[in-house]
Amino acid sequence: MRLTVPDRVPVMCQLSLGHYFLNAVREAVDIWHSTEGFAEALLALRGRYGFDGILVNLPGRHPEWRTHIRSIGDRGGDRIILWDNGWTTVCPPDDNPHVLRADGRRHRARFEEVDPDGLYYVEPHDLLGLKHPYAWDFASGPAQRGAFFPPWRYDTVDLVVRASAGRVSVHGEVFSPFSQFLDLLGYTEGLTALLLDRGKCLACLSALVEGTVELGRGLAARGVDAVLISSAFAGGGFISPGQYRDFVLPFEKAVVSGIKARFDIPVYTHTCGRIGDRLELMAESGTDGIDTMDPPPLGDVVLAEAKARVGARLFLKGNIDPVNVMLDGDPAVVREAARRCLEAAMAGGGYILSTACSVPPRTPPENIAAVWETAEEFGRY
Repeated sequence: MRLTVPDRVPVMCQLSLGHYFLNAVREAVDIWHSTEGFAEALLALRGRYGFDGILVNLPGRHPEWRTHIRSIGDRGGDRIILWDNGWTTVCPPDDNPHVLRADGRRHRARFEEVDPDGLYYVEPHDLLGLKHPYAWDFASGPAQRGAFFPPWRYDTVDLVVRASAGRVSVHGEVFSPFSQFLDLLGYTEGLTALLLDRGKCLACLSALVEGTVELGRGLAARGVDAVLISSAFAGGGFISPGQYRDFVLPFEKAVVSGIKARFDIPVYTHTCGRIGDRLELMAESGTDGIDTMDPPPLGDVVLAEAKARVGARLFLKGNIDPVNVMLDGDPAVVREAARRCLEAAMAGGGYILSTACSVPPRTPPENIAAVWETAEEFGRY
């Protein structure tokens, strides 16, 4: 990640939450809702697949979440949690849970009701989903600046850092201001707002920088080795390069510089889909690396070309097709794809062998294990 040459190309795939639910020992409800359950799943599957790093991509959970459950039942293969406030969480066996209010709808803020001065950070993976004004889990009122992030927010990171004891690289995650903005409003209303009220959108994005920096610094202070900025919606499937320059670049640049002003750790960016037309723009943010590098047909990144264009400035992570190779292929297909990635990007260091985006829930475990096996055989320097 610091563009030096290691002994072997590192391997670090991001697993979907559904894959943890299907393949870890605990049931999905406990992995999603429990600090200990998710930490245990992260550590167990890292060991199973030989990964050199772990991304902690759920926040620590409220320690008394179980006391707020009114009932748990089953419906059509999903687990259904009814909370004491009348809201419901639907927990599929192989996908992220989602929260429905008492009226049966998912919460989204309306653009006209959002006051930029009231924004600080939006956590899409909150136990009770997004709220506006933002409140954590079962809190009766909005979170306040100065004590915005509750201490248990960092509990999962603490457990994983302690258990890893420096043997693997542990990464924390923050959501980019642009991702938070779209999650808060919903994608249709959020993208429409970019066209109708540019000034207010910029004010919202600017307001979200401060909380994002605070969270990134908090993760760094807890001992993570790197911070990932999750900016999934900043690719060509959502916005143009011009919109990227306006609505993403300045704010991610502020997040990167804000974290690095206090902590000398790598900060890198996760953006899905077509990013071949904006690699250099992404580099302008000051990011240390780019994650997913989706190949055709999921994206448009040819790894050797990306290495030639930005590999002297940034580390690259990913490029194995998670659907056509990992999910639908077999270990031989995976090994061939992984070997091609090594040939394209390992020279001189600065490459992490990985799937492009998250490993799909029902990917055969033997396919995932084949990634590490390929690095062991062909990824030595």
